Amino acid sequence: MPLDRFVLIIVVVMAAAGATIWVGSVLLAMTALPSIASIGLVLPTLLVAYVAWRVLADRLNSAEDDHYDRIEK
Repeated sequence: MPLDRFVLIIVVVMAAAGATIWVGSVLLAMTALPSIASIGLVLPTLLVAYVAWRVLADRLNSAEDDHYDRIEK
């Protein structure tokens, strides 16, 4: 396995662990301050949804990706 792929896997695992801890802490805070903590959960969720939407839109409208559709198999 190349070193860059290994490092990428480590970074993704660490980011997932951090996100899990963050979501847990926000959910725990929602029990104490429901109105303030819900804003802390909604805004990042909307940001992730926007980024995912932009990535999907770019992948669907990319001319480079369509190049391989015209190649006969």
